[in-house]
Amino acid sequence: MIEKDIRDFIAQDLLFVDDVNDMAGDQSMLQAGMIDSTGVLELVAFLEGHFDIAIADADIVPENLDTIDALVAFVTRKKGLAAAA
Repeated sequence: MIEKDIRDFIAQDLLFVDDVNDMAGDQSMLQAGMIDSTGVLELVAFLEGHFDIAIADADIVPENLDTIDALVAFVTRKKGLAAAA
């Protein structure tokens, strides 16, 4: 569910392509030029609103946001922390 929602957002709002599902989960979106700094901010806004999580400035790093796999793991961690609070 998390991965599908993220892929759908990327396809519809950032890349405007239909084949984002063919993209490997570990493919760097930054290195591939698929997302820029503005796209990262849009992605952060989507994640916060869609998944009801708070993302601190310190969390906005490639380790959390550069690949589909990293995004899924990051959202999963944030949702787990929110549930524990």
